[in-house]
Amino acid sequence: MQWNKNNSENDEILINKIRKLRKEKNAVILAHYYQIPEIQEIADFVGDSLDLSRKSAETKAEIIVFAGVYFMAETAKILSPEKRVFIPDVNAGCSLAESCPANKFQEFRERYPDHIVVSYVNTTAEIKAMTDITCTSTNAVRIIESIPKDQKIIFAPDRNLGNYLNSITGREMVLWDGACYVHEEFSLEKMLAILKTHPKAKLIAHPECQRPVLIAADFVGSTSALLRFTETDPGSEYIVATESGILHQMRKQNPNKTFISAPPIDSTCGCNDCRFMKLHDLQKIYDSLNEEKFEININPLIMEKARIPIQRMFELSN
Repeated sequence: MQWNKNNSENDEILINKIRKLRKEKNAVILAHYYQIPEIQEIADFVGDSLDLSRKSAETKAEIIVFAGVYFMAETAKILSPEKRVFIPDVNAGCSLAESCPANKFQEFRERYPDHIVVSYVNTTAEIKAMTDITCTSTNAVRIIESIPKDQKIIFAPDRNLGNYLNSITGREMVLWDGACYVHEEFSLEKMLAILKTHPKAKLIAHPECQRPVLIAADFVGSTSALLRFTETDPGSEYIVATESGILHQMRKQNPNKTFISAPPIDSTCGCNDCRFMKLHDLQKIYDSLNEEKFEININPLIMEKARIPIQRMFELSN
């Protein structure tokens, strides 16, 4: 395998078993950009969470195995209610989605009865069901700017993305106080130190990062936007302030460029990995397909309500 020449013989056997099962069961495997390289290489589609859900909905597959975090698999089920959706490790949660409990958010929402709710797609199905319009980090500015300026807005759950959107659009949205722990842990001081030793490098950052990092960045964008930027930008070195899994695709598409994972405050691991994303491995992909375990089931009423704000987003962003 090109992505890892040291793959063991057991991995090769497992990969072949996965391919065989995938064909027999008419399944598709989805891998988020933050997955380990081996999973990205075995997947039918690799990308951002919503894009993966849309692509899988367009297939004739009967089974979806989503190597991502739980809310992503839920979104795939919402957009493909007729398909069976599985997650390889049921413990693959999300600190951002979990920072916004449905009962607490309902109380929060009731304090602002004249506000509409725009929620980041990185939320549970329950939060989507309380939402008027969803957005992604790619289309968030367009979604916010499509809403009349006199309409008050609650934005949830990411305060860093919300602050960034307020600064870009000039809005004063009320923000839920949630965050992704990975993007909260980047150390601006350590990034600036790396930039001193790599003076030609550009700092690129996801808008879930804290404001000082975004101010210092040469480019701010969603995971897919960061990937596109590194493909088209004439630079040769990049400090990447988002989850380290994206570096696999960046290096794969730009073999002559250098990519450095931005350091976290605690840099003992040397990089910023999402512990939830990294719960998946090839064995769990195989087990999920073979045993059909950890199926995503959502209350039909919640699923129907959650689909509405996603469809509204599609209408506004297309």
